[in-house]
Amino acid sequence: MAEFFRESACLGAFLSLGTFFLGEWMRKKWKLPFLNPLLIAIVLTIAVLSLLKIPYDTYMESAKYLQFFLTPCTVCLAVPLYEKFSLLKKNALAIGLGILAGTLASLVSILLLCLLFRLDHTMYVTLLPKSVTTAIAMGVSEELGGYPSLTVVGVLVTGITGNVFAAGACRLFRITDPIARGVGIGTAAHAIGTARAMEMGETEGAMGSLSIVVAGLLTVVGAALFAGLY
Repeated sequence: MAEFFRESACLGAFLSLGTFFLGEWMRKKWKLPFLNPLLIAIVLTIAVLSLLKIPYDTYMESAKYLQFFLTPCTVCLAVPLYEKFSLLKKNALAIGLGILAGTLASLVSILLLCLLFRLDHTMYVTLLPKSVTTAIAMGVSEELGGYPSLTVVGVLVTGITGNVFAAGACRLFRITDPIARGVGIGTAAHAIGTARAMEMGETEGAMGSLSIVVAGLLTVVGAALFAGLY
């Protein structure tokens, strides 16, 4: 079976997309928050690879084409932001301070948790960029001497958690303003969270898109500064 995967140009991509669309169908059918399509795709893909004893490198060889679309998809998030540009100009100060606060909260929380659990410096810098999109997080992690592959895991866990619990958290803390919801979700849970914000409304999606970019830039600078604190 591994040989079949190796010789196939796109079988890994079809497996990934198929499990994702299955997860999307399950979410629409049962409407349960924990039935996140990305989470289901990850679990089912791992299960298939384990069951058929297919090495990750073999799978990745035929799934690598999906990675090519990661950066263009992130750039496309600028479209809803452009459509709400007037709203951005009107609330620029509040939005900027909100993203800054969220970025600092992410960095400080990682610092405190690493101190609490006595993780080494390498694990610390690996986790620092966990709240920004994968393309930025991997670069920051590698530059600081972390493990980029583990950083991706942290980014996925953060994004999926934000996607699943974003709406519930907004209800719990009575956050009703669409700008505040979009900024909070985008800053804390990057693109995966912003996908959920877009489902909540156009303004939430636009603010989430902006937050991904600004939080990413702030994290590049902030992570370099925080790396020397532990």
